[in-house]
Amino acid sequence: MQRVKALGLKFVTDALYGDHLRGADHPERPDRVEAVAALLRAGGVLAESLDARDATREEIQQVHTLGYVELVARETAAANGVRELSTGDTLVDATSYRVAVRAAGGAIVAVEASLAGGEAVFALVRPPGHHAEPARGMGFCVFNNAAIAARAAGRRVLVVDFDYHHGNGTEAVAGDGLSYASTHAAPAYPGTGTRSYRLGRDAVVNVPLPAGGVSTEAFVALWQMLLPAVARSVAPELLVVSAGFDYIAGDPVGDLGIGVEAAAPIAAAIRSVAGEYCGGAVAYVLEGGYGVGALARSIAAIAAAHGGQAAPLGDADLRAIPEPVRARVQAFFNSR
Repeated sequence: MQRVKALGLKFVTDALYGDHLRGADHPERPDRVEAVAALLRAGGVLAESLDARDATREEIQQVHTLGYVELVARETAAANGVRELSTGDTLVDATSYRVAVRAAGGAIVAVEASLAGGEAVFALVRPPGHHAEPARGMGFCVFNNAAIAARAAGRRVLVVDFDYHHGNGTEAVAGDGLSYASTHAAPAYPGTGTRSYRLGRDAVVNVPLPAGGVSTEAFVALWQMLLPAVARSVAPELLVVSAGFDYIAGDPVGDLGIGVEAAAPIAAAIRSVAGEYCGGAVAYVLEGGYGVGALARSIAAIAAAHGGQAAPLGDADLRAIPEPVRARVQAFFNSR
């Protein structure tokens, strides 16, 4: 990675994040935070790091049931090597409960810092979280870091999710001040996210995309259209971004055929909406993305966009968005 001038994006990191599934043959591996952090430091991007903390039981239980939290603690404590949580398709080991509690706490620290400073903060955490539902872990996820941090904020939050996969766990807890907007491949795991709907002042806006992929320009144009429209509808006081980069071409788990260069204009759109509605407060929380180089380049581009050092790219052509996708978005907002 080319070295750049230190940027204004703060990060939340913790050495503990590398312990989960260390040594396992699994795409959700320690390099996703350890090697990425090293690349970002070498490039002058990760210049300021905030310490994470453990989320409290009370904070976690704003999203997850007590029974599920106790199940994770019990089953990981009993793990001899790598095992699957009894709730489903999530691998854990003896470290995973402790790491997952610190990951949720790291997301909370990012939210607190973003609100205190009116700025962007990136929680470079693992395991990811947006598939974790109130009473079960799914899809590499133990606790729903973004949702826990959003609830801990105690204000109106819009969770923005551009991961390749739908965040079924986050949608499951939407409402009561939490809105959710997602683009995701369909049909693809976990098979949810097929409809959009309103929850009083809150909204769930799902935009399924062809699993075969879309162009980079279409993806950028879609978020440039979608994000301001959702923000106008729900008037958030904070943005929490479920920042999954498995949409990038060549990702071994996702792959929507989209270039790394999409991250900068999408981050610019996020920065604009955060400035208009949230006093600049936006917390990014790492979700998917399983290529270390693509992850590091994307996060560096986000830092540049929030630091005002990204070249202005202007608006992408809305005509690049596939007509059924564009019509779906427009129909939802015209239905008000």
